[in-house]
Amino acid sequence: MHYSEKSLTITINNLTVSFIDEGPTNSPTIIFIHGFPLNKLMWEKQIEILKENYRVIVYDIRGHGNTDVGNDSFSIELFVNDLLSLMDTLKIDKTILCGFSMGGYIALNAIENYPERFNALLLCDTNCAADMSEAKEKRMKTIEIIKEKGLEQYAEESLKKLFAPISFSKHKEEIAIVREMIMKTSKQSLYKTLHALAERTETCTKLYKIKVPVLIMVGKEDEITPPDVALLMHEKIKGSIIHLIDHAGHLSNMENSEEFNEYLNKFVASVY
Repeated sequence: MHYSEKSLTITINNLTVSFIDEGPTNSPTIIFIHGFPLNKLMWEKQIEILKENYRVIVYDIRGHGNTDVGNDSFSIELFVNDLLSLMDTLKIDKTILCGFSMGGYIALNAIENYPERFNALLLCDTNCAADMSEAKEKRMKTIEIIKEKGLEQYAEESLKKLFAPISFSKHKEEIAIVREMIMKTSKQSLYKTLHALAERTETCTKLYKIKVPVLIMVGKEDEITPPDVALLMHEKIKGSIIHLIDHAGHLSNMENSEEFNEYLNKFVASVY
C-alpha cells in the first residue's frame, strides 16, 4: 500500500506536479487535496478503498511533497488554478472533490468559481472563514519561530495540534509519517503557504450557492477546525450531510480511517 513508488509527474503552469492516479480511467473520478504542511500520501488509506470502483487522483500542491515551488507568490486562487489546469491536462471534465483543511479552502474556492466542474464535495476538518487578525499574526509568528528554531521544533508543535491525544499511543506509525511530511517540506514553501493561508478570503457567505451533494466530516477532538465550525458549514449548505469522527483530532482520515472510509464510500456511491 505504499503509493509513493507509484507517483507520476505532469507539467502544468510551468510547474512539475507529482500525483498518483489509481483505478480504472473510464470510471467516475475523485480528486483529493491534502492539507498543510502535508502531501498526497496522507490519502493512502482512502485510495485503497476507492480504487476498485473509481478513478482516484491525489496530488501534491505546489511547494509540497514532490511538486515544484514555482516562482509565484502562493494564494488559494493560485492553488485553484493549478487544480483546474491539472484536471484539464488529465482531460477530467467533472469530478468529486475532497479537500482536507487547506485542501478544503481550495475546494470551497474552486466550487464557488467553477461550480460546473464538480459533481460533489467532501469537506474534511476544514473551515469557510478567513483568518482573523489574531490568527494572521500567529501565522507570521510561526514563520519567525521556524527561522529561529528550525523545522524540528515546528514539526513537534504541529503534531500536538494535528492529532488527538489518544493517537500518540494508538497511531505511532501515522505520527511518524506526518512528521516526515512536515520535515520534508522546504522552509520557503512553509513561509509562502503561511502567507497564502493568512490572506485567504472567506467562503462562508457563498455556501448557500452550493447545489451539489456535500459531505462534511470532522474529528470529534479536532482543535484546529473544531466540530462547531463544521456544524456551521452544515447549516449553511442545504442538504449537506455531516459526520463527527470518533477518536480523531484534525487528521480524522488517518486517525480513524475505518469510520472515515465508511462514510466516504457510502457518500461517493450515492453520488455516482
